[in-house]
Amino acid sequence: MAPYVATASKHPDGVVNLSIGTPVDPTPGLIREALASASDAHGYPTVHGTAPLRQAVVDWFASRRGVPGLHPRDVMPTVGSKELVAWLPFLLGLGSGDVVVRPTVAYPTYDIGATLAGATAVAADDLDELDAATRAKVRLVWINSPGNPTGSVRDVESMRRIVAQARENGAVVASDECYAELGWGAWDAQRGGEPVPSVLDPRVTGGSTDGLLSVYSLSKQSNLAGYRAAFVAGDAAIMANLVNSRKHAGMIVPYPVQEAMRVALGDADHVLAQKDLYRSRRERLVPALEKFGLTIHDSDAGLYLWSTAGEATWDTVARFAGLGIVVGPGVFYGEAGSGFVRVALTGTDERIDAAVKRLNSVA
Repeated sequence: MAPYVATASKHPDGVVNLSIGTPVDPTPGLIREALASASDAHGYPTVHGTAPLRQAVVDWFASRRGVPGLHPRDVMPTVGSKELVAWLPFLLGLGSGDVVVRPTVAYPTYDIGATLAGATAVAADDLDELDAATRAKVRLVWINSPGNPTGSVRDVESMRRIVAQARENGAVVASDECYAELGWGAWDAQRGGEPVPSVLDPRVTGGSTDGLLSVYSLSKQSNLAGYRAAFVAGDAAIMANLVNSRKHAGMIVPYPVQEAMRVALGDADHVLAQKDLYRSRRERLVPALEKFGLTIHDSDAGLYLWSTAGEATWDTVARFAGLGIVVGPGVFYGEAGSGFVRVALTGTDERIDAAVKRLNSVA
């Protein structure tokens, strides 16, 4: 990317970097106050998380994700969601000869996690895509809904199908759901759509969370990327083992961050306000990208517009760079991303408006 970033940086009005998903808006004041008020953290925090935090996660699942009845013991904070994605295969005891299935188009950490454990990563969106020999070795299935980079959303039936397939195989399903509060169109709950479903939704689980894990991060919904604030919930037996293993490995979320998470999960107003900002930026970018000759695929939720101009990925990246705009190459997310670029909504209003003006000027 270096030469394209260099080209974009020469634009007289400055670069507009829409290639990454780092939040640019302030962390809400009530969360920062919670962090500060818990800063006298002279004792060791617990790996399992404080009881109030775990109850806040349970309440959030019930009120925001359509998942009632979780037990607080089946919840654990993590040091960001990427940490868990990278280490889960190892912590589950996977190794040589085991297969980890990840989405066809996906960010690289799923593969890295399999590699760290000595397992093999295989790209598939349905276990029926695998030959019998490979399928027999599947021990962990990652689903990512809403997806990064595509923004695709699995509906209840799709989730129920892959859960049934994995259970037949004796495999764990881990669902990376960190964009779930950012649904658009049919999945925009604030505009009459359906909430994005969780893998722990009773309509998916059939009443049992056995073999199922939901992974969630507050980085996107609450602008807490710098806090490394996330959690995992689901199967009771797996959770107990994860808590024990992580205790000995020192994978512990600091107490002040746990308090910040607790407060953040109890306040929906700041989440909806942040979503309004992203919705507004999205509504300005979409027509400008289409005018520039791009077709937007999926992008039903999350912070990205998964787009193609019907040409090689690097040709599109170069055309954007010529306008002083940096976008993410689709080829970074696997062979299936060839020809696509990922355009993030994580620019300030001023930078989004600058991008829109530039795109419209050559359309």
